[in-house]
Amino acid sequence: MNESLHSVRFPGESPAYRVARDRLLEAEMALRRQTEAVAALRRTLPLGGVVPVDYHFDDEGDTPLDTDIERQTRLSDLFTDGKDTLVVYNFMFGPAMAAPCPSCSSILDALDGEMPHLRQRVNVAVVAKSPIPRIRHFARERGWRHLHLLSSEHNTYNADYHGETADGRQMPALNVFLRRDGQIHHTWGSELMFVPPEAGQDPRHVDPIWPLWNVLDCLPEGRGTDWRPSLTYDS
Repeated sequence: MNESLHSVRFPGESPAYRVARDRLLEAEMALRRQTEAVAALRRTLPLGGVVPVDYHFDDEGDTPLDTDIERQTRLSDLFTDGKDTLVVYNFMFGPAMAAPCPSCSSILDALDGEMPHLRQRVNVAVVAKSPIPRIRHFARERGWRHLHLLSSEHNTYNADYHGETADGRQMPALNVFLRRDGQIHHTWGSELMFVPPEAGQDPRHVDPIWPLWNVLDCLPEGRGTDWRPSLTYDS
């Protein structure tokens, strides 16, 4: 029998469990190496295209529980001093939708709590197509305190950066922008949703910022195939 990868043991584990766990641990180590390799490739991407227009958004600001102020904000205004990178998440909440996307809401529930940390390194904004009062109302119901919420009701940002299909259907999308030499460049987008699906695979294009599935993947039963998050639960 090969020597175990480490000496840590859990109460009551059997030799068979340890053999199987070490086999899984080898796979987890390989996944970690691959994750680091993918991140390194992402960092070596050349600059993407220059943003075609300095989009004007209706701006809820980053304290939706504390203000009813409505203002206009340009994309360039979202870059604060000393931070030249901007992450924008497209929230599926269009004017024709009866309610926001539960999955997007799950992502933003978690992201709201991370915002004080993320602001130390990067600018982050959340864009939806609904009018800003509707976005504000939902944010208050949800208890979001820190997200910088924007409405793209009056611009083409969603269509240009693939948060919306040609027929107006809203899509989840994560895009990263970089300010350099007075211009704003697109640097990365969550393109996994555009490639042909593989059998048994979800797109998982925004999973890296979605802790829900990462927790469920640790369970013996996994994330499952039928359950999806909801806006409300009975218990």
